[in-house]
Amino acid sequence: MPISSFGGPLIPVFPTEILRHAARGDIKLVLSPTVLEEVRECLVQKFPRHLGDFEAFLSMVDYELVSDPTPEEEKANINLVRDPKDVYIVLAAVKAKVDHLVSADADLTAIDETTENLRQLIQPLKAGSFLSRVMGWSSGELERISKRKWMELKRPFWAR
Repeated sequence: MPISSFGGPLIPVFPTEILRHAARGDIKLVLSPTVLEEVRECLVQKFPRHLGDFEAFLSMVDYELVSDPTPEEEKANINLVRDPKDVYIVLAAVKAKVDHLVSADADLTAIDETTENLRQLIQPLKAGSFLSRVMGWSSGELERISKRKWMELKRPFWAR
C-alpha cells in the first residue's frame, strides 16, 4: 500500500509510527526530492540530533522516490489546494498513484471546499487518521502515544 508522506511539522507522535510501519514493510513510503529536502531542513533547524537517524532510516527502508512536478505543472494546478506552496506535494503524490496522502498540513487535510478538488484526485489524511482508518489502530493505542516527546523516543526512532 503506497502512501505519500509527509507535509507539515515533524512531531514524534503519529508520523513516527507511520515511519515504523514503513520500516517493517507494512506500507511503502512515496517521497519526492523536495519533501525530503524539507524534512532535512526541519530536522537541522529543530531536531539536529535526529538528522543522522533519519538518514539511516532512509538507507534501510524501501521507499519510492518520485520526481517533483515541473514549474509548468505547478503553475497549471495552482488552484488545486488552498496554499499554492503545497501543489508540488499533491502533484507528486497523484503522479505516483499513491493510495493516501498523509500530512499534518490543514491546507491538505481540511474537509471543506478548499480541498474538494484535491479529494477528487487523492485521499488526504492526517497521520492519526491514517493509523486509525488504514492501519487499524484503536483509539486507546493512539491515546497512549499522543503526548510523547522527542526525548522519549528510543534510538533509532523506527525501532520498538
